[in-house]
Amino acid sequence: MTPFTSKDFTQRMERGVTRATEAGLTGLLVTPGPDLTYFTGYQPTAITERITLLLLSADQEPHLIVPVLEQPDAAAAAGAPAVIMTTWADGADPYAAPARLLDPAGRYAISDSAWSMHLLGLQQAVPGSSYTSMTQTLPMLRAVKDQDEVDRLAAAGAAADATYEDILGVRFEGRTEREVGGDLARLLIEHGHSQVDFTVVGSGPNGANPHHEMGDRVIRRGDLVVLDFGGLKDGYGSDTTRTVHVGPPAAEEREIFDVVRRAQQAAFEAVRPGVPCQEIDRVARRVIDEAGYGEYFIHRTGHGIGLTTHEPPYLVEGEEQPLVPGMCFSIEPGIYLPGRLGVRIEDIVTVTASAGRRLNNTSHDLREVA
Repeated sequence: MTPFTSKDFTQRMERGVTRATEAGLTGLLVTPGPDLTYFTGYQPTAITERITLLLLSADQEPHLIVPVLEQPDAAAAAGAPAVIMTTWADGADPYAAPARLLDPAGRYAISDSAWSMHLLGLQQAVPGSSYTSMTQTLPMLRAVKDQDEVDRLAAAGAAADATYEDILGVRFEGRTEREVGGDLARLLIEHGHSQVDFTVVGSGPNGANPHHEMGDRVIRRGDLVVLDFGGLKDGYGSDTTRTVHVGPPAAEEREIFDVVRRAQQAAFEAVRPGVPCQEIDRVARRVIDEAGYGEYFIHRTGHGIGLTTHEPPYLVEGEEQPLVPGMCFSIEPGIYLPGRLGVRIEDIVTVTASAGRRLNNTSHDLREVA
């Protein structure tokens, strides 16, 4: 993938300022984590107690405040030419620089990843200022992706798909969940991921825990196995789930699997601009409710994805934010019978001008593994 340029980051900063102004905010305070990466391309080698802060506001140029020892790395970031950089040294007041730049009565959205000690320090240094969560105030700031971002997510999804196809040829029976999870992690790296974030391998009764990662349970013939895995490729996330069966499945297992498959398909078909996020959740839930398994669908239908694997928008009851082209999120209904089994099917989907487009394209059939 072609790296993002200084121009890309400048445009993002300008959009951020515009969104902040529209929300009645003085500006944005961006701290290390996905927000800082999004706006500048800068990822500190270590997120420490030393404050690093990007200030974006309509009445001044972007300012990046960094510890002096980290200045060379910050200056090498692709977005650095678009900011005025200010350094501070150990032993100096770390809040002096931001105090000079902040509006004494300003209201700022601050990154969710900000340390509480830094927020408290800013409040003490500029007592008339006030702060609100970036996600609470501007939840759609990073939610709508441009074409380059969608392309990166599509490439990550294709790599995860290739990983799934390869894992189907691995032996499951007689091996531990941890061993199969190790295979998943290895394959993600082999298919171009730079980072593996999670590998859920939930076999048999462990599949009833949606976030069961992997343990020492030995996988047996007759088990349903939930495989949920993902990480980062070219800086953007993958996240997909497929449920496989060790040997031929029983009739009840096929029935439950088919309910989940129909729910996932119905939710996907409901994706189009203008539809509220909660409606996608309702559509998936309706299918599962009507089949009699409603109490066993115990999580939201989906979450946004981008620089992190969980970010706005969230497909959940009460989220009235309408879908817009460029949003990317998971659709992952599931059924979980405690102590018995679990089934989940998950694709990443992006909103187009008229519908949805899957970024995961492996089969939704109940595949048998050895």
